[in-house]
Amino acid sequence: MRIGIDIGGTKLAAIGLDDDGAELARFRQPVPTGFDDLIDAVAGMVERLAAAGVRAPAIGVSIPGVITRDGGIDMIVNLPWLAGRPLRAALEARLGCPVALANDANCFTLSEASDGAAAGAEVVFGVILGTGVGGGLVVGGRILVGANASAGEWGHNPWPTPGAGGVPCACGRFAQGCVETWLNGQALARDYAAIGAGEATAEAIGARAEAGEAAATEAVARYAGRLAQALAGVINVVDPDAIVLGGGLSEIAALYRLVPAAWGRHASVDRPATKLVRARFGPDSGLRGAAWLGVGAFPS
Repeated sequence: MRIGIDIGGTKLAAIGLDDDGAELARFRQPVPTGFDDLIDAVAGMVERLAAAGVRAPAIGVSIPGVITRDGGIDMIVNLPWLAGRPLRAALEARLGCPVALANDANCFTLSEASDGAAAGAEVVFGVILGTGVGGGLVVGGRILVGANASAGEWGHNPWPTPGAGGVPCACGRFAQGCVETWLNGQALARDYAAIGAGEATAEAIGARAEAGEAAATEAVARYAGRLAQALAGVINVVDPDAIVLGGGLSEIAALYRLVPAAWGRHASVDRPATKLVRARFGPDSGLRGAAWLGVGAFPS
């Protein structure tokens, strides 16, 4: 059995899976607002899982922050009071078992590589497209962390086209903006507004494109071209078997046709064999990926 915990900005969730990935139990509650209360809440969820017959030799935890190789939390925007706190050590002391921490993008990728849309693929690059742009990399069923604990974090790379303009990123590093500022939901909304179609959310624009609206179709096509260009860089460097899209923009069906048709213009090979797929488990992927963090999938 496997147990996963997802610590989000507003919610705390726990899941138990069997070794084949079948869900055994699930619990959810608001996330506490203090460190000790959070430790108590996680322990309480593990106890509830045990009462439901779910026990595991190790616990995986997904968290939306920058996690160092030694399990520390370097930065976490939604829960700033967790930054610098010994979360893993405190959980291990309370639960009496090993605890693995990984950020939500890594857990998303691990979930989809384990029994999701990219199951069976050796090298999987996971992409989250929403308010922000994140990524994770799984090789041989294990999260690749890297020397700086930043493997897969492509959202704050500089946009690859010099002189392209763009919106400066909040990270403050690149005047022309990062990949994130060109590929997040706001970027699609700006394109739509620039065409003169008015204001709309990225999700609404995607739905209008699927319904055949001309302006939405044009905005989605431009967005797909940018996504193809950025992912071609990933293909050139990582050469993944599969790229899995998650987040709100992953629901735009046209991307799975338009992006592979265009990324060969930017990649080092004309027709990349990489598959572009939509996440199987959607918003559950982070939680399920935490459960797959058990023995054998710990970051190394």
